[in-house]
Amino acid sequence: MSLFRSVCTVSRFWIDSSALVPGLLRFNTSNIRCFSSEKSVVHAPLFAAEHWKNTLPQGKKVSAIDLALNSVVKVFTVSNKHRTFQPWQFCLQDEGTGSGFVIAGRKILTNAHVVANHTSVKVRKHGSPTKYKAKVRAIGHECDLAILDIDSDNFWEGMNPLELGDIPSLQEKVYVVGYPKGGDTISVTKGVVSRVELLEYSHSATELLAIQIDAAINEGNSGGPVIMGNKVAGVAFETLGCSDSIGYIIPTPVIKHFLNAVEESGQHVSFCSINLSYQNMENDQLRNHFKMSDDMTGILIKKINPLSDSHKILKKNDVILAIDGVPIGNDSTVPFRNKERITFKHLVSMKKPCERALLKILREGKEYEFNISLKPVPRLVPMHQFDKPPSYYIFGGLVFLPLTKPYIDDASISKYALEKMPKKAGEQIVIISQILEDDINTGYNIFEDLQVKKVNGVQVHNLKHLYKLIEECCTENLLMDLEQDNIIVLNYKSAKKATSKILKKLEIPSAMSKDLQPRQLNRRRKVPR
Repeated sequence: MSLFRSVCTVSRFWIDSSALVPGLLRFNTSNIRCFSSEKSVVHAPLFAAEHWKNTLPQGKKVSAIDLALNSVVKVFTVSNKHRTFQPWQFCLQDEGTGSGFVIAGRKILTNAHVVANHTSVKVRKHGSPTKYKAKVRAIGHECDLAILDIDSDNFWEGMNPLELGDIPSLQEKVYVVGYPKGGDTISVTKGVVSRVELLEYSHSATELLAIQIDAAINEGNSGGPVIMGNKVAGVAFETLGCSDSIGYIIPTPVIKHFLNAVEESGQHVSFCSINLSYQNMENDQLRNHFKMSDDMTGILIKKINPLSDSHKILKKNDVILAIDGVPIGNDSTVPFRNKERITFKHLVSMKKPCERALLKILREGKEYEFNISLKPVPRLVPMHQFDKPPSYYIFGGLVFLPLTKPYIDDASISKYALEKMPKKAGEQIVIISQILEDDINTGYNIFEDLQVKKVNGVQVHNLKHLYKLIEECCTENLLMDLEQDNIIVLNYKSAKKATSKILKKLEIPSAMSKDLQPRQLNRRRKVPR
């Protein structure tokens, strides 16, 4: 992301008495995790779109506002999330609003960041004073999309589903419909398509296809439809900070990928990735060194994720020439529509999990073709953490956490760890988040934000492993090796006592998160006759 590119999600207009500064509005730009309820029976809409269109006078052109009045809704959300540095505590409750719209199957589509960490979701349709309780059926934080269900026939009466269209051409007219700040009723703004390319979504830091438009997208617009003709061209979700008339929408290929996955599995499925790092091949000397002919173009593999299927087949310094028969340019782009180009990662992201891709490879001057299975692979450092409590463990006043991108952002520490790849499944980077002051940890406060490498000489695999190593310690002293060759030594029994004292003093309910707590077995006892 460019140093000057400040992107913010705009779907939620937050109300916060602590932020009543003239000209300033507080926004929640946090991201969301994809989880869904069990797959439910899909009901036919009460009023099909085709039937509704047939009720219009013959020859009348359908406007964006005609489509929107019985389709676009206002979403009211109450949310609550855990604190980054005190994960046993909640932040203050937030209230916000966004937009959404009806799609086939009596469902409402909106942005994931509109309903992230929600405790309550309600929906109001145009012209109605009633707010209807909604349930989040599925949520995809990567693509910033969510599906809402409403179990009320009264709500669905008169509502019409919008139909998804295609990717609009450059300079094509579009209309943004939603409930932005500045009023309470529905709003429509007009603009044109400026560009189509892959973009890092600010909600999830996932790189997916996006469309840039110059229509006004304001706080509260997110989740609303962007209409082209009489179909939906995308979902409004971001703007570019400190700039005028630059907004972004999620295009229909990404929307359909999300909806199809939910329809097939009942929940969101992560988007596929090539799971490797690469270098562009624009330099002639570089191409000559790797024995590329004049008619060859491609990208050079630097590192491959050990957990991916590609790791078993591809090698460092292989040159990827083409994917599924589509040549990859030396700048990592592939042809896209009429004289447009887009990064090859779009072809990968649109595949279903475990779907295969045919890669043409140049290895030591010889060409090979490999059929590789593509699947989502968890990152070593998670890019987001939504809708679930964070993990933590406290011992001797040391607060241990698994490193995440939200923590890196909030703590303003180096982002170097984001580029690291896991060596085995379940691996985490465990850090000392903070030191809760006590005599037992005097002098160790300089070790905040450092990674714990080993405990008593054993390499730490993840937070659960660290918890086990500490709890099962049978030596007098507990020795922890940190990054930068730092060492922490604690007398085990003294640190154990200090932990209880610190928890009581600071009114911390537990020394560990629920996912680390031993499960209590329900032992049934026979009742004598």
